[in-house]
Amino acid sequence: MNLSPLNRRRIANFRANRRGSLSLLVFAILFVLTLFAELLANDRPLVAHVDGHWRFPVLVDYAESDVVPDGLPTQADWHDPEFMREVQERGWVVWPPIRYSHATIVTGLDVPAPSPPSWRNLLGTDDQSRDVMARVIYGFRISVLFGFTLTIFASLLGIVAGAVQGYYGGWTDLLFQRFIEIWSGMPQLFLLIILSSVIEPSFWTLLIFLLLFSWMGLVGVVRAEFLRGRNLDYVRAARALGVSDGRLMFQHILPNAMVATLTFLPFILSGSVTVLSTLDFLGFGLPPGSPSLGELLSQGKNNLQAPWLAFTGFAVLGGMLTLLIFIGEAVRDAFDPRKLPGGGR
Repeated sequence: MNLSPLNRRRIANFRANRRGSLSLLVFAILFVLTLFAELLANDRPLVAHVDGHWRFPVLVDYAESDVVPDGLPTQADWHDPEFMREVQERGWVVWPPIRYSHATIVTGLDVPAPSPPSWRNLLGTDDQSRDVMARVIYGFRISVLFGFTLTIFASLLGIVAGAVQGYYGGWTDLLFQRFIEIWSGMPQLFLLIILSSVIEPSFWTLLIFLLLFSWMGLVGVVRAEFLRGRNLDYVRAARALGVSDGRLMFQHILPNAMVATLTFLPFILSGSVTVLSTLDFLGFGLPPGSPSLGELLSQGKNNLQAPWLAFTGFAVLGGMLTLLIFIGEAVRDAFDPRKLPGGGR
């Protein structure tokens, strides 16, 4: 793949920031691993070979009678000692590294829940006897996917709104600015409380609600770039040649405006993750029982006698945001025109 000298310089600047490039590697590894959370933490085996037949409980719901001949016609409980004894007599199973899902109730604890970390539960259990490690894995995936989705859609809306404002200017810009000033002053938390009293919040309802307000983050940056770019000589020449407004905006001016926009994306992503965690902490986020880092922090606040809950939530959320901030700093350095390859100016 042939890269332009400018892009090669940007990549060199990004790699020169060791902290940012290492953070990107660590974050990418963690995100890819959590994408396959069902293969890392699950209360069902990955593979079962019984009586010469292959079973994949992680993908298919089996009844006991589907696995062993004299089993019950109910859904198989792979943590049932009697059922597992008969399965192991007839074959073998392969378990994931963590034998609990995010909603699995851990039974047979030596102490009342929340139980401290042990070899059975590396990060202990929460106040509902659920494995904390499994909930952290699933919660990390939900937080990052929610942040990515909200960042992408909010950025698209913000870029389009800023482009229209900056390109046309005049009354369009003036009216749009007044609308943004009014809309940004709306009490988001109060509106969310009203929404949660009417319908049960879910991943998509929260996403749509936050999208109504999150798109304004990039409007000012894109608007300023378009206000500057619309008066450049090559834009005036293209307009004189009859090039349409849409083509001028998104093929000629937007690529230059994207330089400033891309530097903000990692910070917008970290803000999106923080918003979801904050809503879950306050009890206005995902439905009860959903794996969430904010809900884990809330449990740590309500169970001061179990400090591992608060420490785990703080470490995971703080580490994730730290990685995103370091990546954002590296991206900012990569697009800095004053930055020379190797870190100099």
